Amino acid sequence: MNKKSIILAVIIFSLIVAGMFIFAYLKKTEISQAPVVVEKETVAYPEIERIDAKHYFIDGVHTLVGELTMPTPCDLLEVNAVVMESFPEQIKVDFNVINNSQMCAQVLTTQRFKVSATASGEAVFGATFMGRNIELNLIPASAGEVPEDFELFIKG
Repeated sequence: MNKKSIILAVIIFSLIVAGMFIFAYLKKTEISQAPVVVEKETVAYPEIERIDAKHYFIDGVHTLVGELTMPTPCDLLEVNAVVMESFPEQIKVDFNVINNSQMCAQVLTTQRFKVSATASGEAVFGATFMGRNIELNLIPASAGEVPEDFELFIKG
């Protein structure tokens, strides 16, 4: 081999090695500048966005009764009503699920609820389910109906 061939081979080899280092450096900076993926917050019971309840107003007491379908029989529904001082009063109904079991059969189970609050007839209702706001669909009770006789069969 002559001298020009050896010099050309060394230059090509040097360019390949330099290219590899440049490529590695560019990939390293690309990875360090990659956008951070933020995990989406998981919502408990995402299918529950609206709760239907029958509304009774008897002698200054608002009573809401209804039922929710829960994914397991171990999911127990807890309901509280809080009357906030304003005019008209605002009644906030908080729905929470208590489940302390480690394992439970995945069987759809209906959980009934009944909650009462004393307020004026003009009271405004709002609801939360597991801390997030949801729609509360109130169905007025017919004349003569009482909460103790509640049976709810709502379609849709």
